[in-house]
Amino acid sequence: MEIYNASPGFGVAMSKSEIDDFLQNSKLNLQLGTVDKKGEPMIHTVWYYYMTDKIYVETSKNSQKASNIRRNNTIYFCVDDERMPYKGARGKGTAKIIEDVKKTTPIAEKIMIKYTGSLDNQIAKMLMDAVKAGLSVIIEVTPMYYSTWDFSKRD
Repeated sequence: MEIYNASPGFGVAMSKSEIDDFLQNSKLNLQLGTVDKKGEPMIHTVWYYYMTDKIYVETSKNSQKASNIRRNNTIYFCVDDERMPYKGARGKGTAKIIEDVKKTTPIAEKIMIKYTGSLDNQIAKMLMDAVKAGLSVIIEVTPMYYSTWDFSKRD
């Protein structure tokens, strides 16, 4: 896995273990870049879950991002902290749509707990009802590389 320094001279690239820690423990949103049917770029702000070198996103099976990925599975992503000292990770990856409810449900539950704190709140229940009814899919992103920055350290 290639890791690049996104801001040479201002900060250093994160190590693989620092990237893992940042993506696993951050409650920041992920910006997901896809390409629409006209070949134009689109940005989707999403909740995500990171585990075992994969990024997971829950979405409606009929969402624009899911439609775009079905046509072209090359995506870009970015998670960045706007608080000082600035830190973030972005990259390019390939995406796969997972539709099997037995596989989507446990991943969606992890996403809901990460962002809402539990499965017992109105938002989590509403979203999980859609997942369990087969109305949602999970997008599984396999990063090809990371371009990272950490301004808390200097090169």
